[in-house]
Amino acid sequence: LSIEARARVTNEQPPEPAGGPWEALHTDEYKEAAGEFVLPAGEQPTGPVMDELTEAIHGDTPAQTLSALTETIPTRFEYKKGATYVGSTVADLLEGGAGVCQDFVHLGLKLLRAQGIAARYVSGYLFAAKEKGGDSAEVDTHAWVEALLPAAGGGEPSWTGADPTNRGLAGEQHVKIGHGRFYSDVPPIKGVFRGAAQAELDAAVQMTRIENGAS
Repeated sequence: LSIEARARVTNEQPPEPAGGPWEALHTDEYKEAAGEFVLPAGEQPTGPVMDELTEAIHGDTPAQTLSALTETIPTRFEYKKGATYVGSTVADLLEGGAGVCQDFVHLGLKLLRAQGIAARYVSGYLFAAKEKGGDSAEVDTHAWVEALLPAAGGGEPSWTGADPTNRGLAGEQHVKIGHGRFYSDVPPIKGVFRGAAQAELDAAVQMTRIENGAS
C-alpha cells in the first residue's frame, strides 16, 4: 500500500495575540466561539504536579497564560523520542517526565481548559531546513496548541497557535493540516489496512519553500 499526496499552501506571520481580560471568558460571545474546545477532554489528572503547573502558567491575562505555558512545559518535561507512544496519556507524561510534542500538547490542552480557556489540538508540519537559508527539508509530523483568546476592549475572540515543544508562538513556519479536540481527531492517516501478518510502515514528508509568484 502506497499513499502519496502533494499540496501547496500559503502561510503568513500570524498577528499578535489578543490581550483581553479573564472576565471576557464568561461572555456569551466567547462561549459560543469556544464550543466543545473548552470542555474537559477525558480524565483530568490531579495531584501536586498539576497544581504546580496550573499555578506556574497563570498570568494576568489568558494571553500571558498561553505564553507562560510554552515556557513551563518544556522546562518541566524533557523532549525525548521513544519515551511515550501514540496511546500514552498525560498521566504517563507526568509520571515519566519526558515525552514528545503530542504529549506536550495534550498536557497544554488540559491546563488551558481547566482555567476556562478554549484550546484545540493542531496537527501539521514544522518547516525547519537543516542548512541556514535552505529551501527544502524532510520533516516529521508536528503538533501544537491553539488557544481562543478574548479581544481587548470587546470584539470577537481569536485563535492563537502556540508551540510548547519549541518554546514560543506558532509562526509562518508552522503548516497546519487540521485541528480537533485531541490527537485522535486529526491523525495524519486514519483507516484500516489488511495485508500480511507482518508489515513495516515507512513515511516521509518533503517540504519546499516557494517564493511568491513562483509556479
